[in-house]
Amino acid sequence: MPHARNRTVACVVGTRPEAVKMAPVILKLRQSGAEAGLRVRVVSTGQHRELLDRALADFGLRTDDDLALMRPGQDLVELTGRCLLAVGQWLDAHRPDVLIAQGDTTTVFASALACHYRHVPFVHVEAGLRSGSLAEPFPEESNRILTARLADLHFAPTAAACANLLREGIPADRIRVVGNTVIDALRWIEARPVPLPVTPSTDRMILMTAHRRENLGLPLARACRAVAHLLEQDTTLCLVFPVHPNPEVRAVVSRELGGLDRVHLIEPVGSPQFVALMKAARLILSDSGGVQEEAPALGRPVLVLRDRTERPEAVEAGSCRLVGTDPDRILAEALPLLAPGAVPVPARSPFGDGFAADRIVRTLADRFPSLNLEPDADAPDLPSRAPRAA
Repeated sequence: MPHARNRTVACVVGTRPEAVKMAPVILKLRQSGAEAGLRVRVVSTGQHRELLDRALADFGLRTDDDLALMRPGQDLVELTGRCLLAVGQWLDAHRPDVLIAQGDTTTVFASALACHYRHVPFVHVEAGLRSGSLAEPFPEESNRILTARLADLHFAPTAAACANLLREGIPADRIRVVGNTVIDALRWIEARPVPLPVTPSTDRMILMTAHRRENLGLPLARACRAVAHLLEQDTTLCLVFPVHPNPEVRAVVSRELGGLDRVHLIEPVGSPQFVALMKAARLILSDSGGVQEEAPALGRPVLVLRDRTERPEAVEAGSCRLVGTDPDRILAEALPLLAPGAVPVPARSPFGDGFAADRIVRTLADRFPSLNLEPDADAPDLPSRAPRAA
């Protein structure tokens, strides 16, 4: 039966993590809407230009429209203003039926606000994460809170995230607990294994990443010094550090770790390569939210280089420990995890079962019947309430 017009869903991404977590949704939307001629457009704001393009390519995807917003040295005020204007102009030109964005970046908040101004339904994937502090992480926490007031539909990864939204007055009928799409992406990547992007100098490898604004400067230097001390104490250890392209990150990491024995400072890698590194690591040190989600599913311990986390489920599961960037605390937590006979971390994910994208598309089919989506067989529902403590 012919349709009056082809419908359009816009999927807006700005950074590499957004691309990874949106990829399963984009693929499912295209599969479910193919017969009806649904147009699924991938729109990039370009916050992480090269990293984003590589992440999409890992899933066989590419950008349909590139807003190319990044400018050298621009601050958050300039980026937010330019993003709001560019997304608004894109909405005027393309008039999508729905716009979907994931996470907590400037891209997400500006897209939500532009949709609000243009009366376009906005759908938020990975909704409801809260650290409880506007300063940690900055500006992600405020982006989440502001986006929640503007979204028409919230896909929460966990029951705890759902509870956060309910406490803030978001109506229950606009929230669905679906799991985190990063687990969907992880399972997709695991089915297509790749070799390590570097040959570690020993078989006891520590993997490290860092890029958060609150850790720039002295905090990052302190964390690097802690790792250097670990390597000095134990010559069987080595370090692999894919260094973020931010010049402030690179300057500190190069100064503190460059030239040290058994230290591999490498360029950022694609998602398949990074998953391979995580699986090979004995210990991970990171301030990344995605690492806190992926590592539990892989059974790898993580020392989180932050004092607060919006992903407490990983800490409660025993996979992640908050250590901040104090060298003494990092050493005190790392040494037992690296000791001979240390009990392995069980591979279990508190962030879902790898069917989040299926649940998202099923809900979109129900909420927006004009999209004519035909989702796959139903994935089981996830509980909207956390289990009571024993």
